[in-house]
Amino acid sequence: MNKKSHPRISFITVNYNGVNDTLNLLQTIFDNVSSFCFEVIVIDNASDSNEFELILQRYPFVKGKCLSKNLGFAGGNNIGLELACGDYLYLINNDTLLPRNADLQIQAMISFCESNPNVGGLSPKIMYHNPSNLIQFAGSTPLTPITIRNKQIGYKEIDYGQYDKIAQIPYFHGAAMFIPQRVIEYVGGMPTCYFLYYEELDWSTSITKYFPLYYFPSAQIFHLESASTGIDSPLKTYYITRNRIIFAFRQRKYILRVIALSYLILIAFPMHLFLLLFKLKFKQSGAMIKGVLSACGWIVAGHR
Repeated sequence: MNKKSHPRISFITVNYNGVNDTLNLLQTIFDNVSSFCFEVIVIDNASDSNEFELILQRYPFVKGKCLSKNLGFAGGNNIGLELACGDYLYLINNDTLLPRNADLQIQAMISFCESNPNVGGLSPKIMYHNPSNLIQFAGSTPLTPITIRNKQIGYKEIDYGQYDKIAQIPYFHGAAMFIPQRVIEYVGGMPTCYFLYYEELDWSTSITKYFPLYYFPSAQIFHLESASTGIDSPLKTYYITRNRIIFAFRQRKYILRVIALSYLILIAFPMHLFLLLFKLKFKQSGAMIKGVLSACGWIVAGHR
């Protein structure tokens, strides 16, 4: 990496009490990317201790900062975007790992974007780290107008090469987003009202008004799913519940907004709450109630 040259790629990741995961990710970047100039930006999102200093001890040339307040997924990444100088920005979760041939894969993404200058961004094929042949993301279907749900293509399927064609997609996967700098300059950063979950869907919706997004299977990344929040944790239940309602309010208009909000609050919420209570999942039940109340409070307060 020639630090004096203009960086071709800015790798951006957000760390929150996950320094070991972040260091493992950085090692895969520095070990497997060498054929072009790049920079690495780490934003520490107000971890319990200053983990950015620990990262600098091993990688003193990493850019970034330690925030005094946790700004959430979008807020942390937006700080990284402000610091970035690369022609292309690769936003990746800190609980991911680049493959050994990442150099060639990233070069392929750059070539695709340069050959198709209207591209708004790419998401690679995302694989589970264990087992490593299991797909997490190979594209997705659009969110339904009312229920605000969709299907993630390839989810938990063995990778036989069945999703190895480039395809236009409606949304990024938040674990890995490869974006030309010019798109950020045109559209702006991620919405910060979500804090965690749904911000990449909202951002993707804004981007696709002007530029198409693509699933790019020639590039891959390995993801340690929910390493920082836990699978089906109360924290995840709270934000998924809250942010689905906020997304419906922001991205649905007129009568469709009324129908979607009515369904989510008056039908889906009581039904799922009853199921959680029936299964004696009281912490998740409480998180769901808090999520609905928070979303309604956000709407009543006049946020957009």
